[in-house]
Amino acid sequence: MPEMSLLHRWIGAGLIGAAMLLAAPAQAQMPKPGDKAPAFSVNSTTGKPVALADFLGRKNVVLFFYIAAFTDT
Repeated sequence: MPEMSLLHRWIGAGLIGAAMLLAAPAQAQMPKPGDKAPAFSVNSTTGKPVALADFLGRKNVVLFFYIAAFTDT
């Protein structure tokens, strides 16, 4: 394999730097512990819609997201 030229190294470093800068705003929008949860609704296991607002006034609500659910992995 031929040795990578200095120009190719600079281009690679620039692309990595640009990717890091573009990813920074997405991380800044992540909620922090204690932040108010955004309003959303999903379908329950019975197919009926359930909104987070339906649980307003209850003592605790636990949101659990399992990314690998219903996947082939």
